[in-house]
Amino acid sequence: MPSEIRALFAMVARPEVVSLAGGAPYVSALPLDVVGDMIGDLVANRGAEALQYGSAQGDVVLRERICDVMALEGITASADDVVVTVGAQQALDLVTKIFVDPGDVVLAEAPSYVGALGTFASYQADVVHVPLDEGGLIPAALRETLDRLTREGRRVKFLYTVPNFQNPSGVTLTTARRAQILEICAAYDVLVIEDNPYGLLGFDGEPTRAMRADDSERVIYLGSFSKTIASGLRVGWALAPHAVRAKLVLAAESAVLCHPALSQVAVREYLTTQPWREQIKSFRELYRSRRDAMLDALDALMPDGCTWTRPGGGFFVWLTLPEGLDAKAMAPRAIAERVAYVPGTGFYADGGGRRNMRLSYCFPEPDRIREGVRRLAGVIESEIRMRDTFGGVRPGAASGGVHTPGPGVV
Repeated sequence: MPSEIRALFAMVARPEVVSLAGGAPYVSALPLDVVGDMIGDLVANRGAEALQYGSAQGDVVLRERICDVMALEGITASADDVVVTVGAQQALDLVTKIFVDPGDVVLAEAPSYVGALGTFASYQADVVHVPLDEGGLIPAALRETLDRLTREGRRVKFLYTVPNFQNPSGVTLTTARRAQILEICAAYDVLVIEDNPYGLLGFDGEPTRAMRADDSERVIYLGSFSKTIASGLRVGWALAPHAVRAKLVLAAESAVLCHPALSQVAVREYLTTQPWREQIKSFRELYRSRRDAMLDALDALMPDGCTWTRPGGGFFVWLTLPEGLDAKAMAPRAIAERVAYVPGTGFYADGGGRRNMRLSYCFPEPDRIREGVRRLAGVIESEIRMRDTFGGVRPGAASGGVHTPGPGVV
């Protein structure tokens, strides 16, 4: 599926196509002149540091600033347990490299971030999905899955979760469920990988308390500045228990010797000298307006039988098509009508997600979002007419939406 996504992005680069596919942050909202001057001064005045080799663990002052950022989510941490990485994606790769042997089980939400699924596949992990619903990962389903895997004698290395404004579904794990999931994972001696690139981009209220804030021994926290500063800087981090941190540093040295000093010092300077909290607030307001544009357009234009999530932050809406429709098969027809999305199959390791699509509202202007939804609604209406004309279920149109639990499941 990653190769299919690359091919899709090549097509949607055409300017006449409204892309609701990619999750690119809107970096033009940054004060680019100020950032440009800051980086220019940095190279001119401290280039001997910024252009030199550095530590595999990362710049120590940047690690201290990262602790300040995580404190907004209730995390108390030492800079010594932070490892700076090339985006959170490299942090996930290093963690998987350390813990996973071929055939080991990794638990992941259904649906789950496509980049994580690619990493797990590259280390030959066996991904077992656990369903989520509007409240996030379902604790009862997690316990049932772990019970079954234990009976089968299979090794579960960790649970991977994106608890805030999840990619791709947009849902957020409730506070009550966070405690339950930590309790369940402790009972089964399973690590938790908390991947949290969107946690500061909520549209209402203060940031949700991180799972890592309540369990410093079992939770490995992954963070990134790709969404809150700029994705092109490629600066992320892992916060891990001390013994794991040492292994991460060794793995990073093996992979890259050291990470780019210029990007690290630039982020350090930005966090030290710029009003970054106010900039995050500006991003939140911008993405909120685009989220509202998408939800309003979906409410007004989508045909009966379509359902979708209503995210409280982040970048994505997860849409489920009516019975009998196949988002993957429909994608070329959508491109022909000059609108693009990501089919849901890319977010499942087991072939699910045929009736789903991820819609991104972070990059297009609101008017483009509304136009994209209008075009997409027309494509779906056409597919419904074809289904009704020819009867039956279109090939491959298996269900794979956000799970809605029965009574008694919390």
